[in-house]
Parts: sequence; structure tokens; C-alpha cells
Amino acid sequence: MGVPAFFRWLSRKYPSIIVNCVEEKAKECNGVKAPIDTSKPNPNEVEFDNLYLDMNGIIHPCTHPEDKPAPKNEDEMMVAIFEYIDRIFNIVRPRRLLYMAIDGVAPRAKMNQQRSRRFRASKEGMEAAEEKQKIRQEILAKGGILPPEEVKERFDSNCITPGTEFMDNLAKCLRYYIADRLNSDPGWKNLTVILSDASAPGEGEHKIMDYIRRQRAQPNHDPNTHHCLCGADADLIMLGLATHEPNFTIIREEFKPNKPKPCSLCNQMGHEVKDCQGLPREKQGKHDQFADSPPMAEQEFIFIRLCVLREYLERELTMASLPFTFDFERSVDDWVFMCFFVGNDFLPHLPSLEIREGAIDRLVNIYKNVVHKTGGYLTESGFVNLQRVQMIMLAVGEVEDSIFKKRKDDDDNFKRRQKEKRKRMKRDHPSFIPGGQFSPQALGNRSSPQAISNPRQAAFEMRMHDRQNSTTSSPNTSFNSDGSPSLGGGIKRKPEDSDSEPEPEDNIRLWETGWKQRYYKNKFDVDASDEKFRRKVVQSYVEGLCWVLRYYYQGCASWNWYYPFHYAPFASDFEGIADMPSDFEKGSKPFKPLEQLMGVFPAASGNFLPPTWRKLMTDPESSIIDFYPEDFAIDLNGKKYAWQGVALLPFVDERRLRAALEEVYPDLTPEESRRNSLGGDVLFVGKHHPLCDFIVEQYKTKNTEVVDIPPELCHGIQGKLTLNENAVLPDQPVESPVPMLRDLTQNSAVSISFKDPQFDEDFVFKATILPGAKKPAPVLKPGDWEKTNNDGRPWRPQLGFNRDRKPVHLDQSAFRTLGHTMPRERGMPGMYANAVPLGSYGSPYARPLLSGQQQIPKLLSNLRPQETWRGPTPLFQQTPQRTAGAAPLLAWNRMLQTQNQYPPGQYQGLGGPMVYPQRPEDRMDRGRQVW
Repeated sequence: MGVPAFFRWLSRKYPSIIVNCVEEKAKECNGVKAPIDTSKPNPNEVEFDNLYLDMNGIIHPCTHPEDKPAPKNEDEMMVAIFEYIDRIFNIVRPRRLLYMAIDGVAPRAKMNQQRSRRFRASKEGMEAAEEKQKIRQEILAKGGILPPEEVKERFDSNCITPGTEFMDNLAKCLRYYIADRLNSDPGWKNLTVILSDASAPGEGEHKIMDYIRRQRAQPNHDPNTHHCLCGADADLIMLGLATHEPNFTIIREEFKPNKPKPCSLCNQMGHEVKDCQGLPREKQGKHDQFADSPPMAEQEFIFIRLCVLREYLERELTMASLPFTFDFERSVDDWVFMCFFVGNDFLPHLPSLEIREGAIDRLVNIYKNVVHKTGGYLTESGFVNLQRVQMIMLAVGEVEDSIFKKRKDDDDNFKRRQKEKRKRMKRDHPSFIPGGQFSPQALGNRSSPQAISNPRQAAFEMRMHDRQNSTTSSPNTSFNSDGSPSLGGGIKRKPEDSDSEPEPEDNIRLWETGWKQRYYKNKFDVDASDEKFRRKVVQSYVEGLCWVLRYYYQGCASWNWYYPFHYAPFASDFEGIADMPSDFEKGSKPFKPLEQLMGVFPAASGNFLPPTWRKLMTDPESSIIDFYPEDFAIDLNGKKYAWQGVALLPFVDERRLRAALEEVYPDLTPEESRRNSLGGDVLFVGKHHPLCDFIVEQYKTKNTEVVDIPPELCHGIQGKLTLNENAVLPDQPVESPVPMLRDLTQNSAVSISFKDPQFDEDFVFKATILPGAKKPAPVLKPGDWEKTNNDGRPWRPQLGFNRDRKPVHLDQSAFRTLGHTMPRERGMPGMYANAVPLGSYGSPYARPLLSGQQQIPKLLSNLRPQETWRGPTPLFQQTPQRTAGAAPLLAWNRMLQTQNQYPPGQYQGLGGPMVYPQRPEDRMDRGRQVW
């Protein structure tokens, strides 16, 4: 969700919610990496039941990563996604359910934000390419040295949108991946897997929440299920709190700001494209062995424990002497609601509420002061009491003027400090730094000193260079074509003698009298005295608050509603909102995938659409040509950077769009019509799952009726099953959609269409703790309440869920031993070396062929060096020397222990036959209390 700095603020104020993940690494023996047995107990000393993957948070970093070279083609992207999922699975190790959710067609309120993002990405990409080419020509004209320009097609991340061929292919690849893992990995043996691809409407995280809500409403649901949700969006924290599940954890990549990136022109570190001078690349290491190695470590993962966040909030929100009974669950819902005011994907944040200025703390303090007057809570199960919200907002409005003035004072103080810092750095900067052979070197960059060649000539060049710098304003040196320094002047990029950067003009001046009149005149082009228009803006915003809360707690209230303005009103304008209607039309339907593409794509991404549809974006005679401006303004709105500003794009008129598309619908091919249809979820199980025989029987009898899942066969999961046209069936091969991966010729997995339990449209899911739920043991100690990340004291998250775990320690003698024995010049591993790869793509570790098996060619083996794709050997590539193991006894189906076992030759551990352990229930239940 669009809440900039929310996670940073949360982790600094409540630091104990963060836990560093313990990740078991694959062991290597004789050059072969042994696979990790994920059926063993979790090394984090906690057992998770369900793992939910918000797949878009995986797809984007795998297709266009920022910290390593991008995959060369779509096949490598798919393998990278498989590796990422394997790594998350190895950390979490779910025992009951794996739910993969890809963003489908979004509600109209979300489409406006998607449209803004995609238009921005297209515009910024073209501007960056033009600027890069301009700077390149300037550097080459001055004799600079740059590597040859790579001719490769730029990956358009806009294709990660429902309805494109890329997303259709991704769904096929994930079906293959799931089938392979159910056949080969013992950690997946009793797992239920649900795939909700891009054809199923709804955002990925909200499809997950809808599944959890509907399962919670079933009588067979286990109230002590331990959920783990993988995703980086800030709204996942609030969505997890909204479930009121006592055991909810989020796993995400550890955020590390300001990661160094190489210059896209010269591929060297330490500067950006605009500052590139075309200097020759220096040798990286004695033999240039670090030339192609990015100077960064593997991305780590962290857990966010919402049960600990609930402990913090319980202490902070508890209020005494209330005129009504205090209910912590209701106060959590109010806290989630108040977070919406600082920003979300559907509404702009209020001008007076900035999270970096402590807006949430201010709202909480006002809430605790006013709640005695409101007579109750702001929300109940996703429905808003507008009369009570009005009291909160008017209280914020009373301090708006002081907030704006303090913001101006803080900004002026910051600029003054920055100006003094620049002057200080300029004064302390050395007047002369030797270059070339005498230039300073980073420690550890060279293992041994290198001999100086022709020192007289080098000293002469440095003297001449220093003399030239004293008479010219540019400090940069130009170079001849042979790489030698040129004595004829440098490249002047921009004046550096200015102590301050140009500031965008602020016509609103919120810190001066008359700010409200100027705001409405500049942003809405209306006079502030126009009460009717202001009330219209406020009513739309209030509708938005009601829609967003309903979306979080009950599901999508309307697929068609959206906020029709670019800016928000002031808190002081929320007067008389108690009488405003907050109901939404019933029976609304989502857009179809290709219709959404027409609503969110710029004309530059029209290649993902059918030709006649694409023409509507570019033809001057098109009736909807105004929806696709080639250029548009970005209002910084008081911010400093363009990405923080507001893209002033026209809103799409749904009726005009549908009318224009009616004329081109007949031009769709059968394949395009298939991609334009809405689909559903698919459920997968392996042959050892208790539900497998039940599903296979449905296919044998060709039962076309909808059947209910027997909850006793599926860990209490309930829903509807129908036969799938493109099902994965036992004893039928599964064709690999990735040429570098082999087909599954011996498949035992099965898939079937799945639908969540259905309820009446007026049904209300209760936002409360379920009966029988056990309260987790308290984690926070008295000293944790005052511990923050803001007081300057060193603080590190604990490792794993056991706070008494003692970290491994090496004394000085051990470090000395390592320094003497380990080689100092080691190459870096491959780009995707730390995750488990799938299949055989030119790997030297492929398993021997079985008797009678035909040789499979090593397709695309020349795409990357073999070192690039190192990792643990997949199970289906190992030599079949295996013995039987015992079936795992999970918490839910302990009574359903089946006699089915892996037949001989199924799995063999490193030390002999593997025994699948029970889920350690005693560890999970230790210290729990019953609510």
C-alpha cells in the first residue's frame, strides 16, 4: 500500500516486532550441494501451518532486480521466481497450506493508482534513456572511455498486469512448478497448494484475506492456525491485524536503504549517470577477478510478529475510566482505520498528516482524548461511525494551522543545517588528491602493492592537472582515445559553486494566512467559499474511508467506486459528515483483463494489446484518445522529488471506454478471448495427501457437479470443487513450459478447480477473536517498552523466535586462524547461487539416467555460465538410492494417519533413511493461555 515510511516508523517505534530469519543453507560435499530437507523442524523454533505468497512482491524483483544483473530472457525470469519461492519455503516450512496469489483485475479505486504508476514508469524510462544517450555522446565527444553500448530490448515491467501473455505464461509455469515439488520434495508431501493466478479477479493480498475470512467463518476452522504471509507492502501489517488471528507473522526482505548501484554508462560504482566522466576502469583485484562481482551480500529476510505488535498496541491503547467497556479488539480496528489517513492506495493523504511528522501518534493521542466524548469506538467489523469520526477530524482541524507552521520551521532548519554541512565539507575537502597510480586505494582492494611504472611522467601529469584545476572551474579530466589523460581541459557537467539546490515554487504556502483559499484555488480551480464543491470533495473522501475499511474487513464493497479527485480536503472541512451516505451499489462486476489494460496502460505499452485495441490509444480520431496523453504534468505538491508528486492524469470514463471497446471486441482471436476471461483458483495435492483419492475419484466418475471438500481430509479447509479442463492428473506427464527444464514424465500430483465458501451479500464477517483461540505467551519484558531505534543506542533484532538463543561466537584466535587458512582472493558466487534451482539447464550435477530413459538434450545451456546457476541439487536430479520414511503426523490430521508411505527408492537423506518428525505441538502450546 502507498504508505511511504510506514514500516520504517513502525519498526523504530516497536522494534521487538522484528525477528531475523534463521535460514538453513545447503551443505556442499565433493562439489555437489545436498538438498535441504524442509520436512524437518523449522530452525526458527516455530512451526507455521499456512504460508501465503503475495506473488507480485516476488515477480517484480525476480524479473527486473535492482541489486544484480537482470535475467536475459523470460525463461530465466521463471527460474528465478522458482528459486525465490524455494527459498521462502525453506525458511517458513508450512505444514498444511501454501497459497499463491497473483494480482488479478483490481477494483476501480486501485486502477487509478495503477494507471498513475504505469504512466510514470513509461515517462521516466523514456526520459532516462534520452538523458543517458545525451550524456554518452558528450563524454565520447570529449575523449572519454565508455564500454560499448549493449543492444538489448528493455524489459517493460508493465507486462506484469493481468491479461498479458507474460502473466498467462507465468500461470502455466507455476502449475508446472507446483506439480514438480509435490512429486519430489518431502516437505510438500501433505501440503495443500492453492494457486490464484492473474485470471482470478482481485488484488493478491486481498484474495488471501478473503480466503482467511471465509475459512474463519467455518465450523471446522482451527482457531490456533499459525499464518505466515510473504510480502513487502506496508498494508499487509494492517491486513494481518484486521484478521484478529492470534498467530499471524509476516516475512519480508530486510530493507536496506541506499544500496550502491553501478553507473549504467560505464558500469562502475561510486557515481550516477549524470556525474559520469568516462574515466577508464581500474583493475578490481590483482588479476581483475572482482570485475564482474557486485559489491553486495545476499538479501536477508525478517519476520514481523503481529502478536508482539498487538502487545505494544494493547499497552498504548488501553484507556481507563471509559463510559463504556474497553474492548482491545475494537481499539485495534480503530488504530487500523486511523492509519488510512496518512496514506493508502485508494485515497490521497490529508495535507496536515505526514507520517514522518508523527501523524499516527498525533491521531492516537487525539483519539484517546476524544473517545470519552464519542461514547464508543469509531468502527465495528469494517463499518464506520461517521459521527464519532467527525469529532476526531475536527480535533485535528483545530491544530492544522500550527502543524503547517511547524513543518515550515522544521524545513527551514533542515535547509540551514544542510547548507552549513556543505560549507564545512567544502572547507575540509583536500585541495589536491593524487590520481592514477598514486590514487588512494580502498583497504583490501589489492592483496599486494603494485610496482610504479614511469613515476616521473606520472608526477608531471599530476602537476599539470593540478595547475589546470587551479585556473578552470571544472575538476574533471578528459581522456584521449588511448586512455591517457588529456591536457586540454575537462568536461564541465554543471556549476558546483552553488550552496543550495533550486527549490520548486510553492504557491500554496500553507504556513501563511489564507492557505485554505490558495489550496482550493490552485488544486481544484475553485474558490474556497464554494461550500457546495468543498462538501462534494469531503463526501467523496468520506465514501473512500468507508470503502477502504469495508475492503479490509469484508471484501470489495463496490468494484466501480473510486475517488474522483487528485487531492484530499483538509481535516477542518470534515464538518457535518455524520449525515453523509456510506452505502455502495450492490452487484457490481470487475473489469475484464484486457479492459483493465486499456484503463491503466500508456500508449507506449500498447504492444501488449491486440492491434485494433492498440490503435485506440494512438489514433488521433479515436473517441478515447484523451485517455492517453503523451505528456502530463507532475505536481510536487510540496515534495522534493518527482516520485513523491501527483501525476495529473485524466480519469478514465468507464462508459466511454466500454462504448469504444464494443467496436473492437469482434477482432479478438480465440487465444485473446481466453486471456480476456475471468478465471478462478486451482487446488493441488500430492498422492500422499488424504484428499488425493477423493479428487481422483471425481475425475474417474466424470462428476460435473460442484462438490464440497470433506474438511476432515484437508486440515479443516472448506470450499467447493469442480473439474478443471487443464488439470494436472496422476500418471499423465506434465509438459514443461520452460525449455531449460525437463518434462515431468512420472507425475502423481492432481489439481482441481477450487472456490471459497460462499455467503450472502449482506453477510458480515465478525472482526473478533474466535472461541477456543489460545493467546500466545507474552514476549515483551519490562525493558522492551522503552527500547526503540531512535535513542541512538545500538539495537539489533533477535535471531529466530527463541529470545534465549545464544549466538555463535568466535574469539580472536579463531579469527586469526581463518585469516591464515582461507584464501584472500575468492570469486563471488553466481547471481542466483543461493537459492534452489529447478531442473537441468546445463548443470554438471544432473542425475544419471534411469534404465530405459531417453537422453534429454541440455537446452539453452549456453545462456549463462554453469557457475551462475549453482545451488542445491533438486530432488528429481539425485541418484535414486532411497528408502521409505514414516508419514508426518500433522496437528490437524493426527487421527487420519495413513499407511501410505513413500515406496522404496523415494527419498534418502544424507545420513540414511529420513524419518518425518511430528509437528512439535508441545513447543507451540507452551505458555499459551485460553481467551
